[in-house]
Amino acid sequence: MNDRVVLAFSGGLDTSVAIPFLAEKMGAEVVAVALDVGQGGEEMEVIQKRAIDCGAVESVVVDAREEFAADFCVPALQANALYMDRYPLVSALSRPLIVKHLAKAAKEFGGTHVSHGCTGKGNDQVRFEAGLAALNPSLKIVAPARDYAWTRDKAIAFADEKGLPIDVSKKSPYSIDQNIWGRAVETGFLEDIWNGPIEDVYSYTADPAQPREADEVVIAFAKGVPVAIDGRALTPFQIIAELNDRAGAQGVGRLDMVEDRLVGIKSREVYEAPGAIALITAHMELESVTVERDLARFKRSVDQRWGELVYDGLWFSPLKKALDEFISEAQEHVTGEIRMTLHGGRAVVTGRRSSTSLYDFNLATYDTGDTFDQSLAKGFVELWSLPSKIAAARDARVS
Repeated sequence: MNDRVVLAFSGGLDTSVAIPFLAEKMGAEVVAVALDVGQGGEEMEVIQKRAIDCGAVESVVVDAREEFAADFCVPALQANALYMDRYPLVSALSRPLIVKHLAKAAKEFGGTHVSHGCTGKGNDQVRFEAGLAALNPSLKIVAPARDYAWTRDKAIAFADEKGLPIDVSKKSPYSIDQNIWGRAVETGFLEDIWNGPIEDVYSYTADPAQPREADEVVIAFAKGVPVAIDGRALTPFQIIAELNDRAGAQGVGRLDMVEDRLVGIKSREVYEAPGAIALITAHMELESVTVERDLARFKRSVDQRWGELVYDGLWFSPLKKALDEFISEAQEHVTGEIRMTLHGGRAVVTGRRSSTSLYDFNLATYDTGDTFDQSLAKGFVELWSLPSKIAAARDARVS
């Protein structure tokens, strides 16, 4: 029996060409697996048929939009995951989900190899292969762009030679990856980090400098999970999609950064993540109201490490699983509503309310009705300062 290669299939040039190339190079049958993670673009039925037309023996398409939002975007939201304090892990979140379905297809269709379209320069090769190593280490990996020095010019020539049903006449100046959590843009003139992005780089967001009316939104959470917008109960996917539209129309969520890649190089990336940035902003604010001080302080370090692990392709690692448990426990009381104004490229919190709030008006007020016992403060300050006072006396004595 021939080897079977399970291919992560997007329907674009590189993965379409990979089907006959792998069949010819390895004498293998190719099973194409495509996921809908809210990226938009072509209909999944069109992508499914293209894989068969290019020579795949099986073509699997998965509507993974709700699964991606609930099982990948929501955990990232609960972790306030911002790599380098800015990037909301757009591509990094979708890769372990794709890996999960690749491993599932390999088991179902007798796959011996898994293939992806990543180069040797990027993070995604690590995310795919580290994930597969955790889920099914017996699978072998083949990456045509990396392993066979497959260039775009070679791919176009091969597509013409084989008469593949794909349009290669239009070449985007950018490399783009997108899903419901956001959109990543790189290469082209953006590789010169002095060049500013121009408006045609953006798709999810409108120019924040253009005049428009502000948009006020109320987001409800239950134990750290977004559950409603403006009183309307929605799924996480529906909430992210609506906020992409509403925050995107206000220019919220544009990021332009030089990023530390896992492979050791710095890369200029432009991101759009209107829904993600609005939700993370709201979630962080609700945590500030409902999470106890020491837990909140420690969680910030956990959040950073969680984001680094996911960025580095270690979604299925023991440490990430352990941090998931901590974050889940920390969300126990993160329930309530956040009111935000979306305008001019910013999502600004203007109101908070929660049945599990730790904010006590009577303790916080400086007006009549203040229940804070200020007579306790003097002794507290003296004891709190005592170690520093003793150390200062010591330093004066020995200097």
